[in-house]
Amino acid sequence: MAELLVEQFENMPPQLRVAACFVLDHPKDVALMSMREQANQAGVSHITMMRLARWLGLDGYEDMRSLYARALRETIAGQPARQGVENDGALGCSTVGVIADTLAAQISSLGEYGNAMQFIAAADLLARSRNLFGLGSRSAHPVASHFVHMMSFVVGGDRKVTLVSEMGRQGLDVLQHAGRGDVLLAVGMSPYERTTVDVARQSARQGVGVVAITDSSVSPLARIARETIIVTSNSQSFFRSMAPAFAAVELLAALTAGRSETDAAERVKQSEERLAAFGIYWKPRR
Repeated sequence: MAELLVEQFENMPPQLRVAACFVLDHPKDVALMSMREQANQAGVSHITMMRLARWLGLDGYEDMRSLYARALRETIAGQPARQGVENDGALGCSTVGVIADTLAAQISSLGEYGNAMQFIAAADLLARSRNLFGLGSRSAHPVASHFVHMMSFVVGGDRKVTLVSEMGRQGLDVLQHAGRGDVLLAVGMSPYERTTVDVARQSARQGVGVVAITDSSVSPLARIARETIIVTSNSQSFFRSMAPAFAAVELLAALTAGRSETDAAERVKQSEERLAAFGIYWKPRR
């Protein structure tokens, strides 16, 4: 059903797109909540939710709920019961435990087969690149910076890896001459920063291959990218979580380095030795 939603997304009227985004991003809620509750969460009318089901060839929205409920039951049936959870108030355990468990589950899901195949396809594109660029705004900026930092240890020769900065928009000039053979890693979560989307779109027009790390298969970055990795930014706290995105770039960097024509381990060792020679690292006094 998710594949059909993504396939039909561009052809949907605006309100159906809003409903489709909710279904794609909240599959558990589709299975467990009533249609009216889902409509309220999505910010559309319940009639729109029914229209979405019919658009997809179903008799009604209950048919969609049934499909997602079945998928959820199959997922739960395949998971071992959690042991040793203490009852600590309404959450069932401490706030720290709830948040940590949520983050662990989100990161662990990156290794599932479908997600793993996305990582492999993205790493193949990055490994074949002439030059690499990292792009992200606001909370996504340190994620892109982390990717560039890691790749700087293994990229050498005429090949370069560059962080694209929007500070004063001057940093965007580094993409002025980028083109075919180059690859841009663009990171962005909802609400999507206009600069990230615009720069990724212009880069794609210039022939740059775009790899997106984003939170929805119908996000603006996903529709621009050649390869997309979907991560969640949902959190049990007040803030969006970037931990899954950080884990994603670390996985990407490891896979890309492994596909490099150079000896990645040796390059990392040499880079560390050069940095040590410059006195970058702290050493205790003797």
